[in-house]
Amino acid sequence: MADSDDKTTHFGFETVPEAEKAGRVRGVFNSVASKYDVMNDAMSLGIHRLWKEAMMDWLVPRPGQRLLDVAGGTGDISFRFLKRAGHGHATVLDLTEPMLVEGRKRAEAAQMQDSLDWVVGDAMALPFPDRSFDVYTISFGIRNVTRPQDALAEAFRVLRPGGRLMVLEFSQLPNEGLQKLYDLYSFNVIPRMGKAIAGDAESYQYLVESIRRFPDQENFLSMIRAAGFEQAKYRNLSMGIAALHSGWKL
Repeated sequence: MADSDDKTTHFGFETVPEAEKAGRVRGVFNSVASKYDVMNDAMSLGIHRLWKEAMMDWLVPRPGQRLLDVAGGTGDISFRFLKRAGHGHATVLDLTEPMLVEGRKRAEAAQMQDSLDWVVGDAMALPFPDRSFDVYTISFGIRNVTRPQDALAEAFRVLRPGGRLMVLEFSQLPNEGLQKLYDLYSFNVIPRMGKAIAGDAESYQYLVESIRRFPDQENFLSMIRAAGFEQAKYRNLSMGIAALHSGWKL
């Protein structure tokens, strides 16, 4: 049996030791933190905003709920959640402190400061007790986790009975021709856009590659069920460019 130090994972299309991935992901987001929100708008032509609103529509935040937003970066999901809920609490957790720093600079953060916590932490080893949250979200982040199944297990652990998991992530188009067109755009345009806007083509090359390496909708649904979640379902967004996955801790 191989020693755990010998285990490998993928960093985009590159195979790397598991122990190295988190540091390399941290390096990517350290590099792009200050331009992260601008690049999201540019890469998706603003459509990521519609996807996040669709996430809230399905989630239906309720007053008084406690949210853990993992890989929450600059706070987009937490801000939306608190606005929809009316009142409640959101904890934004991210591996990369500069992303949280950028989030705290946003106007929404000042308006909601009494309802927000910002925590540096690892999705695979959450620094919270069992049954601490009503809702767990992770948006465009789980594909960057070294062992996504471990992150799902941690999500199950920190949710209260009756708690909800929701994952927003890039996925796979069901039509091969459309997928090829989307790949053509992703691999040729997005890294160049990253160079022009964020001064960093390599980080966005990794992000594009990581999308292609992530499990498709059905396989990821199986992973959610394997973590113990019930009533697990998914919805495609923009024909499958992104997908929402939902599950309940019952």
